[in-house]
Amino acid sequence: MKSNLLKITLLAFITVGAMSCKNNEKNADVEVAEAAEATETAVAYTVDTAASTIKWEGKKPTATHHGTISLADGTLFVNNGEIEAGDFTIDMKSIKVEDLEGESKANLEAHLMGTVEGKEGDFFNTNKYPTAKFELTGIENNMVKGNLTIKDKTNAVAFPAKVAVDGDKITFTSESFEIDRTKWGANFGSKSVFDNLGDKFVHDEIKLTVTLTATKK
Repeated sequence: MKSNLLKITLLAFITVGAMSCKNNEKNADVEVAEAAEATETAVAYTVDTAASTIKWEGKKPTATHHGTISLADGTLFVNNGEIEAGDFTIDMKSIKVEDLEGESKANLEAHLMGTVEGKEGDFFNTNKYPTAKFELTGIENNMVKGNLTIKDKTNAVAFPAKVAVDGDKITFTSESFEIDRTKWGANFGSKSVFDNLGDKFVHDEIKLTVTLTATKK
């Protein structure tokens, strides 16, 4: 009886330990890496900024807000039907809020972009940092990896995406994924940065969905 109990207990510890390791691997931070370089035989595709967008969603205890950010430019390089390198520039002055109207919409957009005097650094301070940039470091098993630079701070991100190369056109659609805004110095209302906020905080996580269309140059 004691032997069976010991075996069951040991098995439980092994199972929990294995699950913990898997979760740690899944949630491990991706490290910044060198941007992927295009080979001489790669074909360049220009991102169609009018047909491309980034959707965002942010939360606080009393509300959830969502909207879009436009792209300024971008290029993807394809070799043998696969994307091997690329980057795109994000127009941070294009942040739009879609769930509000009128003055509330304008106020939140101004706060996020940092165009309110005295609150420039709360979020993205777009007068000082008008653009952000994503550089591809690799794609493996539909997992896109790259370096995201916002406010001159660079962190690695990884997210699943469906990428289709069809002749002269590329479509790139990510699943929704989250980034921790505080890694890029957007600290307003963060419980991980400030104490005694009570329920007057903003969640650190921002949910993003990237949709790109690119055409052969």
